[in-house]
Amino acid sequence: MTTYLLAGGGTAGHVNPMLAIADGLRARSSEDEVLVLGTREGLEARLVPERGYELLVVDRVPFPRRPNGAALRFPVRFARAISQVRRHIRRHGVDVVLGVGGYASAPAYVAARRERVPFVVHEANARPGLANVLGARGAAGVGVAFTGTPLRGAEVVGMPLRPEIAHLDRAARRAEAREFFGLDADRPVLLVFGGSLGAKRINDAMAGAWRDVVDAGWQILHAAGERADEVGAGGDGYVVVRYVDRMELAFAAADLVLSRAGASTVSEISALGIPAVYVPYAVGNGEQRLNAAGAVSAGAAILIDDAQLTPERLRAELVPLLRDGARLDAMRTAAEGSGTREGTENVIAMLDRALGR
Repeated sequence: MTTYLLAGGGTAGHVNPMLAIADGLRARSSEDEVLVLGTREGLEARLVPERGYELLVVDRVPFPRRPNGAALRFPVRFARAISQVRRHIRRHGVDVVLGVGGYASAPAYVAARRERVPFVVHEANARPGLANVLGARGAAGVGVAFTGTPLRGAEVVGMPLRPEIAHLDRAARRAEAREFFGLDADRPVLLVFGGSLGAKRINDAMAGAWRDVVDAGWQILHAAGERADEVGAGGDGYVVVRYVDRMELAFAAADLVLSRAGASTVSEISALGIPAVYVPYAVGNGEQRLNAAGAVSAGAAILIDDAQLTPERLRAELVPLLRDGARLDAMRTAAEGSGTREGTENVIAMLDRALGR
């Protein structure tokens, strides 16, 4: 029996790949034990127990960004977090640690090293977080989702995907998906989304240009999030929903995607071979633009800056694309080779190597 400790969380971008790996490990062997390390404040506090895994808790200790009172308290608080993880490792007889970034990962890397337990790092974003930059220096293996991610010893392994995405047969489920969303069975579909909260810039642009998209012979499935009221009720050929609980069906229905460029989003779209128009979120450290760079350079996607996304820009750039069948076919061909569905298996193989298998 092997005991795995998966560390990370905070956001869905960290939690979902971590749970995909946990599911992969559990599916491979029911005798192995899979534990998850996270904080009380992160999304993992809800999602991990819901998925049937034990959550081991560590204090949330952000790295200080400026000299202040929090910076003065950081060494003591971080040392306490390391001690918490070391106790978890000893109590459960952990054999190997995987960190995916977030507040739980940094103390997990230090604790594993002090307990002489091998650890592996997985970085989902093209621009790595500080915890993984530090963890990569002593890791038994470093896996990244995107080519060019600047981490020491990085190996491109792809993104661990949810099973319903990794095993999706889009062609076989196309008719089911379109019936599910009330879409026409024959007209091509533009899938638009911006995350669970919605994306105001995307919503506003689509609300002003949807008739032009429909006039080009397409129909739209728009998941507008909590800001759905800003879009309105839609119209003939324009289906507006607040959320999509069956994202695999949305992808099965889609011929082109317009979305943000979060790491999981880009990885799922690329793995499924769907051409895309990415609108990177303009805040943060610019990682969304970098996440999309590989698909754009491969010819599988185009990029529109957030500040430039207007109804006029969609009419000038998106609508001509929708009318250009040859260009869409070329993007579709490029998209089919731009991603991988094997991220979960690749990360598990890194864990096996760390264990000397």
